[in-house]
Amino acid sequence: MRDHIRETALVCVKEGGAILLDYHRKLGSLEVQAKGRFDYVTEADLAVQEALLRLIRARHPGHDILAEEGSAGERRHAMRWILDPLDGTTNFIHGFPAFAVSLALEHEGSLELGAIYDPSRDELFFAQKGKGATLNGMPFRVSERNRPEEALIATALPWRQKSFLAKYLEALARIFDRVNDLRRTGSAALDLAYVACGRCDGFWEVGLRPWDIAAGHVLVREAGGTISDFSGGGDHVWVGDVVAGTPGVHRFLLGVVREVFGGNVSSPVSPRRWGGGRTTPTPPPTDR
Repeated sequence: MRDHIRETALVCVKEGGAILLDYHRKLGSLEVQAKGRFDYVTEADLAVQEALLRLIRARHPGHDILAEEGSAGERRHAMRWILDPLDGTTNFIHGFPAFAVSLALEHEGSLELGAIYDPSRDELFFAQKGKGATLNGMPFRVSERNRPEEALIATALPWRQKSFLAKYLEALARIFDRVNDLRRTGSAALDLAYVACGRCDGFWEVGLRPWDIAAGHVLVREAGGTISDFSGGGDHVWVGDVVAGTPGVHRFLLGVVREVFGGNVSSPVSPRRWGGGRTTPTPPPTDR
């Protein structure tokens, strides 16, 4: 991966974070629109996306872009950027300081680079395939906790697909009964970044979108973690049902969600909708 592509990722997420902070200081006048039930977009989302699309197109005119706000998602070229200009929009609207800019680069169907920037804490998580993962330039790995009893697990309620709430709560009860504790940040990108750097030991969620997962996928893999869909396969970025963690914790979480859900619950939404397909296959989890 050439240095100028890495530089593009870093410049974009930092620029996006600066724009988010500017809007966050004037939340009282923020314009908010409903995209769907319980799903919102703000003028901050749109401003970040517009600015980053300009940056990427100016630097890499031959690259495709899949972005959350108004992207068709087709892949025509070897390189494609996957952008979430504001992950954690509900948090942002309420002034809750857990939101991020997330950007990944896909090369011929393989996710090669991921950057997640939390402007509230000035924390930049970055990973490149085969080169490890860093937080503000310092290398990190997933935690050494592989036993459920010592694990801190991140998750989120199925706010997009509340028809799955009963099964979700069944899985949640089984998981909570075994683990040390649970957290809900409201940002899947940050949840995956926290698993990667060892702040959490596992994460699972239903019904996400490619831009919620893509950068975190690279971070988790490069930090030595395991990430999959609910069937244990590698379609999590495109299907949207994701389990991640240290190898032992991933195995435990995957066992519960497989038993409760019987596999992916978001599979009726075809991966081809996003112009995607299977990511790098996830090997069977083993103890470290």
